[in-house]
Amino acid sequence: MDVRACKSCGKLFNYLSGPPICMACKDELEKKFQLVKEYIRDNKGASMQQIADDNEVPIKQLQQWVREERLEFTEESPIQIECESCGTLIRTGRFCEKCKDNMASGLTNAFKKEAPPPAPKKKPGGDGNHMRFLK
Repeated sequence: MDVRACKSCGKLFNYLSGPPICMACKDELEKKFQLVKEYIRDNKGASMQQIADDNEVPIKQLQQWVREERLEFTEESPIQIECESCGTLIRTGRFCEKCKDNMASGLTNAFKKEAPPPAPKKKPGGDGNHMRFLK
């Protein structure tokens, strides 16, 4: 059993997986997420700072939700984040479409099976490597 102190409130809890926060703090964080999601729907032109201030959520948490693709901003929104690979501005996730495609093709190429080497050609009449029986 893995017992840890909650990163948010400091209480001890049985850690299973994910962020090191207790269930009560996870539930509270999920409630805040739902409020932020509604706020963004109602205020499409809001900045990241305005969303954070009005919902009492740290900007880092908003950015994490965007990176996890839980939040996505519309074309009208001024909010964009940088692709972690090339720096292109994107609306959600960690990577732009071009970088995602490059990574996918790189993985595909890495797992391609190499073609087996061609079989040696046999000489007509035998090559002398066979067992012979004498009578």
